[in-house]
Amino acid sequence: MQYKKLTKDDISYFKDICSPERVYTGDQINEDFTHDEMVEYGKYIPDAVVEAADTDEVSAIMKYAYEHNIPVTPRGSGTGLCGGCVPIYGGIVLSLIKMNRILEFDEENLTVTIEPGVLLMDLIKEVSARGMLYPPDPGEKSATLGGNVMTNAGGMRAVKYGVTRDYVMALKVVLSNGEVVRLGGNTTKNSSGYSLKDLMIGSEGTLGVVTEIMLKLIPEPRAVISLLVPFHSLEECIDAVPGIIRSKSVPTAIEFMQKEVIEAAEEYLGKKFPDKSSDAYLLLTFDGASREEVERIYEDVADICLKAGAVDVFISDTEERQESIWGARGVFLEAIKSSTTSIDECDVVVPRNKVAEYVRYVNALEKQYGIRIRTFGHAGDGNLHVYLCKDDLEEGVWKNKCSSIMENLYDKAIALNGQVSGEHGIGHAKIPYLEESIGNTPISLMQGIKQLFDPKLILNPGKVIGIYRKSCSSHFREI
Repeated sequence: MQYKKLTKDDISYFKDICSPERVYTGDQINEDFTHDEMVEYGKYIPDAVVEAADTDEVSAIMKYAYEHNIPVTPRGSGTGLCGGCVPIYGGIVLSLIKMNRILEFDEENLTVTIEPGVLLMDLIKEVSARGMLYPPDPGEKSATLGGNVMTNAGGMRAVKYGVTRDYVMALKVVLSNGEVVRLGGNTTKNSSGYSLKDLMIGSEGTLGVVTEIMLKLIPEPRAVISLLVPFHSLEECIDAVPGIIRSKSVPTAIEFMQKEVIEAAEEYLGKKFPDKSSDAYLLLTFDGASREEVERIYEDVADICLKAGAVDVFISDTEERQESIWGARGVFLEAIKSSTTSIDECDVVVPRNKVAEYVRYVNALEKQYGIRIRTFGHAGDGNLHVYLCKDDLEEGVWKNKCSSIMENLYDKAIALNGQVSGEHGIGHAKIPYLEESIGNTPISLMQGIKQLFDPKLILNPGKVIGIYRKSCSSHFREI
């Protein structure tokens, strides 16, 4: 694919659209724009970074890029883990971080309309101040809501409340040619043709640029209590989860963690975890309309855990204790990264009754390859985060081991009827595993969708399905 290299005239045009102080080139481009949180997946330098302030600017930028065949990579906070917002083919990084206004609260319909650059942590505060809750709870609170929508982020409350897609009611989208469309609406039902809104969610900026998001809210639960449940072994810990899921007392969140990850979080935060006497833990959260209601729910689950071999059940019902536990859980990734020289990660999801089998398989790989592997994740929905640590391995040895282990990890997930990504997306780093996972026909369908939305292949090229061109036989080939 041949893309146009930006010229001074192009840069001048973007400065006229957005004002000079929001267009960066050369040495003005911050190094952060060349990568996401996984620097290991490469750095790519854009020709320009353009910070858009509203939908009209995004539309004008896309129209010009379409006419001149310039690749455009939409970007929020850059907190992704698969290289999804890096400019592989140069061109423009279209930063949406300044589009960070909360546009409207509709308390009668329980919705909020925002721009894509609003940070998750800021939305949480604003919504809570009005006695409401935005249920999706991804671990990275500094991510933008636009990024959450583009990866269909899940998080820790997915077991009860679902994922981002379940709360997106409408989107304003700028298409590759600059046309602005509205998808979805402020209604609880919609059977009006294909759901283009849902197609856009999780598309990682390859089909359009989202400039407004309408989200569904719910009343904020009045009581929230967590249980920290230690087990002698990880196997006992994971094996307890199916019994919890089968009960009528479904928690808001079911997280699992190992002692080694907790110790890393302690060192990273400089704070003590309430308990680390056991090898593995379940962290459960319950919410409801009253403390009495929540207590009735968690007592049943506590009994299930004790019968499954739990050492004890610690109740966390104060703000200070909640913070000590969930604060540690929130920095697991950062703690692991700080403990080693480099990492690689996978974000597989498997059926919930296969979590224990998958974790045992990961532990076996750790012993087989002699490489440190740290695992934690959402036991309640089968989404596991597996991190390979380089430590002091020589670069060539590290790359070879990494490649082999990753192939094994994804092959095992596929064998268990799982998927290669639960919430981090595909980006450019996971494309080979996606193709192997879903097969040729689904990939071809995705390519056809891409061609319809983005016929010149300028939107975030090289992501999710790679770069394709239409051949004379009407099939798509990677180039």
